[in-house]
Amino acid sequence: MAAEQIAYTVKEFAPAVPGWLNKGDNAWQMTASTLVGIQSMPGLVILYASIVKKKWAVNSAFMALYAFAAVLICWVLLCYRMAFGDELLPFWGKGAPALGQKYLLGRAKVPESKHRGYNDVDDITEPLYPMATLVYFQFTFAAITLILLAGSVLGRMNIRAWMAFVPLWLIFSYTVGAFSLWGGGFLYHWGVIDYSGGYVIHLSSGIAGLTAAYWVGPRLKCDRERFPPNNVLLMLAGAGLLWMGWSGFNGGAPYAANIDSSIAVLNTNVCAATSLLVWTSLDVVFFGKPSVVGAVQGMMTGLACITPGAG
Repeated sequence: MAAEQIAYTVKEFAPAVPGWLNKGDNAWQMTASTLVGIQSMPGLVILYASIVKKKWAVNSAFMALYAFAAVLICWVLLCYRMAFGDELLPFWGKGAPALGQKYLLGRAKVPESKHRGYNDVDDITEPLYPMATLVYFQFTFAAITLILLAGSVLGRMNIRAWMAFVPLWLIFSYTVGAFSLWGGGFLYHWGVIDYSGGYVIHLSSGIAGLTAAYWVGPRLKCDRERFPPNNVLLMLAGAGLLWMGWSGFNGGAPYAANIDSSIAVLNTNVCAATSLLVWTSLDVVFFGKPSVVGAVQGMMTGLACITPGAG
C-alpha cells in the first residue's frame, strides 16, 4: 500500500505535478536561486566581515545578514508584486502580498515578455514551473542588491540606520528599476535589455552606494591611512562563494535549463578568471608584487561586468 502511494505521487496527474510543470527547469531554477542566496548568505557575510578592520567585522557581517532577512519579508509581503505585478504606473507595479497558496502554485509568468502577438492578443512567456519558484529567485536578486550596496558604507554606518534604510530603499528604489525593466515597464517598452541585472542590480546598487557614501561621509583619517583586512583566508572563502554562486546568478536568468543558461555560466566564469588575472598582472606591473585583495577586486569586477551580456 505504501509503495503504491509513493508511486502515485510521481505521476503526472498527481496534485503536485501539474501538466505544465517541467521538473528539470524547476529543479535548475531552485538550484540557481540557492546559488544566488549563497552569494549573500554566507558569501558576502564572510567577505565583508573579513575584508574590513577587526573592530568593524561583526557590524559589517550583521548588516549583510539583516538585509537578507529583511528583504525576504518585505519581498513576499509587498515588493515582489510592486516589481513584477500589475502596472500601477509606467515604472511601478501594484504592491500586494505574494503569499497566497493559489497565487504561488499557479504557473509563473514573466511580465517583461508581454507583447502584442497575432490577432492583437497579448502574448507572455510562462516558464514551466510555479510562481513560488520565480518569487524566490527574484528575491535572491533583490537581497544581493542591498548587500552589494552595503559594501559602500562598511565601517561608517550605524546598524540602526541600516535597519531603517533597507526596507525603504527596497520599496522606493529597487522595485522601480525592476518593474521598469523586468516587470514590463517603460524602459522595457523603449527596448532596453538587461540580461541578468546590469542595470537593475549593479548600476542601481553602485549609484546608491556612491550616494550613500557621500552623505554618510568619509571614515576617520586614522582609519583611511591603514585599512588591512582582518582575515585574508576567510576573505578568500567569501570571495569563492561569491564566484561560484554567480553561476546561478547568470545561469538562472533565462528562466529555464536551456542552452542560453549553459553559455551564460561558461561566459561568467571565463570573464571572472580573466579579470582576476589581468588585475593581478597590473598589480605586479605597477606595485612590483601581486595582491590578494587586488585579485578579489578583479574577480568581482569581472563578474559584475559580464552579467548584463552573459547570455
